[in-house]
Amino acid sequence: MSLALYRKYRPGQFSDVIGQEHVTAPLSRALDSDRIHHAYLFTGPRGCGKTSSARIMARSMNCEQGPTSNPCGKCESCINLAPNGPGSIDVIEIDAATYRGIDDAKELRERAVYAPVSARFKVYIIDEAHQLTRDAFNVLLKLVEEPPPHLRFIFATTEPDKIIPTLRSRTHHYPFRLVSAKTLAQHMALMCEREGIAADPAALALVARAGAGSVRDAQSVLGQVIAGSGPDGVTYADTVAQLGFTDEALLSQVVVAVANGDGAALFTLVEQVVTSGNEPRRFANDLLDHLRDLVVVTQVPDAARSGLFDIPNEQIDDLVSQAKLFTPAQLVRVADLVSSGLSELRGAASPKLQLELLAARLVTTEVTQDLINRVEKLEQGGPRVSATPAPVPTRARIEA
Repeated sequence: MSLALYRKYRPGQFSDVIGQEHVTAPLSRALDSDRIHHAYLFTGPRGCGKTSSARIMARSMNCEQGPTSNPCGKCESCINLAPNGPGSIDVIEIDAATYRGIDDAKELRERAVYAPVSARFKVYIIDEAHQLTRDAFNVLLKLVEEPPPHLRFIFATTEPDKIIPTLRSRTHHYPFRLVSAKTLAQHMALMCEREGIAADPAALALVARAGAGSVRDAQSVLGQVIAGSGPDGVTYADTVAQLGFTDEALLSQVVVAVANGDGAALFTLVEQVVTSGNEPRRFANDLLDHLRDLVVVTQVPDAARSGLFDIPNEQIDDLVSQAKLFTPAQLVRVADLVSSGLSELRGAASPKLQLELLAARLVTTEVTQDLINRVEKLEQGGPRVSATPAPVPTRARIEA
């Protein structure tokens, strides 16, 4: 059985953590200057490196050459605390979702006062810390505020607002962020190279997009795609099929049909989406992402070099040619319609019907907008016409 990629490539030092330089750089400087705080709070979305960084922090603090931001990897502590090492009795990881009550907190407090067995520091890594009850927080508060010299705490959570303010104020808070799709795609390419797997950049862009900023999620998706790949490696077609994304060629055909007001072609494509088993809401979401790229192309001519795209450069030329079929205002209107249609698809009793109604609006919106524009021009430039005729003066009627 092969090891999951997110476990196989778990970082062992701060230089291996991707997309979190705003956290790893100050922590590295603190380690190298021996200005280690007694309690840290790592927050951020799932899969962005909080727990891995907590383990690296414990490894860096307990290295025989440390505290150092570059653990030697040779001492007993470094070997035990390596990404796939056996672990250390002096570094205790606690899942607060399981050990969250006041009795668990009291037990932790009683054990924490004992000195470490062999390491420099005894480190408690408390994952999902927001799951601790308020009573448990209060039990730990005094210990976190004034711990013995050998004790360090690292709290990790996805919901920092649930950490009581008194405890949060006693920690150094480092917020982790989602990683950009371009950075994720580059990281996935490096992993495929190390695994000896050929990978299409367009396929890796889809994997990064499916990861939604989470390194761990992207690695899990990549592992799935690699497991299901054929002799050609990770291809775009296989990735689209496995992950359920809409083929870029189909989205391009939809855009052309909308631009030409070709209702027959658009409804044929919608039928193709439904009969092929694609989920209508996913299709609408993919179409909205595609339209976003077209809007960016019209607003930023050199968007490819500006880093505003998370797609391979070879697809940008196709976007430029499609964007020329619309005016900027038309593109925004179409995107608004798709966005509204996407909201209506949530929980719809008949997704196909909602998708067809969206298609009808997409090909009729130009006519409607043209009439609106004409009315606006008449109101701005022509004489204003009252909705009701002015009454004839009484004297004029009498004289008549």
